[in-house]
Amino acid sequence: MAKQKKSQDMGSGSIPRLMLNLAIPAVVAQLINMLYNIVDRIYIGHIPDAGASALTGVGLFLPILMMINAFAMLAGSGGAPRAAIAMGKNDREGARKILGNCFSVLMIFAVLLTVLFYLFAPQLLRLFGASDVTLPYALSYARIYILGTVFVMIVMGLNPFITTQGFAKFSMITTVVGAVCNIVLDPVFIFGFGMGVQGAAIATVLSQAVSAVWVLWFLRGPRTILKLTLSDMKIVPQVILPCLALGISTFVMLSTESILNISFNSSLSRYGKDVAVGAMTIISSCSQLITLPLQGICQGGQPIMSFNFGAGKKERVKQAFRCQFTACVSYSTVMWLLLMIFPRVFAGIFSSDSDLVDYTVWAMRIYMAGIFSTGVQIGCQQTFMALGQAKISLLMACLRKLVLLIPLIFILPHIFSNQVFGVFVAEPVSDILAAAVTGSMLFMRLNKILDSPVMTGEVHKE
Repeated sequence: MAKQKKSQDMGSGSIPRLMLNLAIPAVVAQLINMLYNIVDRIYIGHIPDAGASALTGVGLFLPILMMINAFAMLAGSGGAPRAAIAMGKNDREGARKILGNCFSVLMIFAVLLTVLFYLFAPQLLRLFGASDVTLPYALSYARIYILGTVFVMIVMGLNPFITTQGFAKFSMITTVVGAVCNIVLDPVFIFGFGMGVQGAAIATVLSQAVSAVWVLWFLRGPRTILKLTLSDMKIVPQVILPCLALGISTFVMLSTESILNISFNSSLSRYGKDVAVGAMTIISSCSQLITLPLQGICQGGQPIMSFNFGAGKKERVKQAFRCQFTACVSYSTVMWLLLMIFPRVFAGIFSSDSDLVDYTVWAMRIYMAGIFSTGVQIGCQQTFMALGQAKISLLMACLRKLVLLIPLIFILPHIFSNQVFGVFVAEPVSDILAAAVTGSMLFMRLNKILDSPVMTGEVHKE
């Protein structure tokens, strides 16, 4: 009865209350998940005598980290909405098969990525802009982190299946447990054992392993609605391919983030040397203060929209979208103001090197100038995903980075006399243009999507 009530609440409970119940734990989880990515950098940036170089080196690993995350979310972000739509149609068996197939694909990804990235890490880091000074730090961190790829796949790929069932608090615990372990273990390994960047990587991998055990325990336990079973792990093309097709937009968003990071680092290394690359490491960490909570808000809205889309409840889908959109725009605007007014406070968290902090303050105000519009872009693009609109979601994911930002990174330095300024200003230009297009597209197409056959199809009763 408790499990059934979870599903009934999605279709009949108060939308704002449901959004709060699901989004708040998801946002907290994303903020804590952010600690996985930035706690290492905070500690590393304060290593005596080597902090700035070590921080820059670890920042050069970001493209590989983002690619690992991208493959995890290819299955997770595509499978979870499909499972929610299936549950909205009372197709529990189909939803379980989606979970099992996604798990199998995640394990295949883990093996392939571990081998490839471990073997080619030195060449990739050089390509990303590593110098003779920063390469040793980058490689020391990278090879240890890469060995823990399987844990990242489990945590990021399967945790959305916990959230989409309505167990947002349990999903939050996944990241809370891991992040607390990371915060505790980082100083022990970095400073206590004197292991530097290697210690940071070991602490992160151990923390992710703890989170992975929690996810598997929950999905095999008595509370889950969708149980992970061996019989559902046999890959069936008709089951997994629609999930991967839907998840491709998130994959493109994250993988192009990797390409984007490479583009920024290579250009900044050419025009501004290591200090500019170090500033970009700090700025990208601060930008996660906006993007990750926005994703958390959308994780709260996705189960509600997906379930009611599958159940044929058009007005509830619209109401959930309005709540999600308002929250996303409000949050991105507030964070934009804070980052523009207090950039030195945020930069000082990551480094005690005064030259690096001064450079970052100047660069951050340029880079973050249009970040307020991110709430529109992410809120609308994630709505397309929640409604199963794989093609248009992919198109909107490509627009900001592949069509606009990456070309501008290489074009604008030839237009402005200050070439580093040209690199950084590419970000706000693309942010605002992409938000305008994505928002307009959703508002024009929403009613048509909601009137599509899935909304009017018969809902089978159990």
